[in-house]
Amino acid sequence: MPSELAFRAQLVIREQRELYDYWCRCAGARHLPARGDIDPSAFRSLLPFVCLIDVDLGVKNAVVRLAGTRIRDIYGFEITGKTLGEFQWGDKTDYWQAAYNRVIRRRAPLQGAVQGPVVDRDHITLFWLRLPLSDDGERVNKILCLDTPLLVHPPSAQETYRIRSACRA
Repeated sequence: MPSELAFRAQLVIREQRELYDYWCRCAGARHLPARGDIDPSAFRSLLPFVCLIDVDLGVKNAVVRLAGTRIRDIYGFEITGKTLGEFQWGDKTDYWQAAYNRVIRRRAPLQGAVQGPVVDRDHITLFWLRLPLSDDGERVNKILCLDTPLLVHPPSAQETYRIRSACRA
């Protein structure tokens, strides 16, 4: 219980706390909930930012089974049906592989924030949450994900001109 409270205290986004609390309720007395315990209608407002990843074959071969409608906006391409090995992580490859491997190995949720989750998406700061699922109660075979973006748009050309002009004055 104390470690659950400590983890929850790290969740800065309301949506993360909402999904984490639901995941904890689904687990009940077990350490991990199963996919069958999860009812997407219980977190309907979060569905555009949720995906489900099948990790039976390891991280590089993990397949995105379902992805919410806003996930495409975050990553810049449709991720449903893709393996994590197909993602263009760029300099974030080690970061993401370590995160997914940690969730699987420790059988525990993980959260974080990253600027530019994939190549050419540096205008996005992503607050992410990864929640392990286990059909047999032991081995993590799926991960429930919540990706909450904060868009940081670069200034327009007109704004850049005004900034430069103001600096010269």
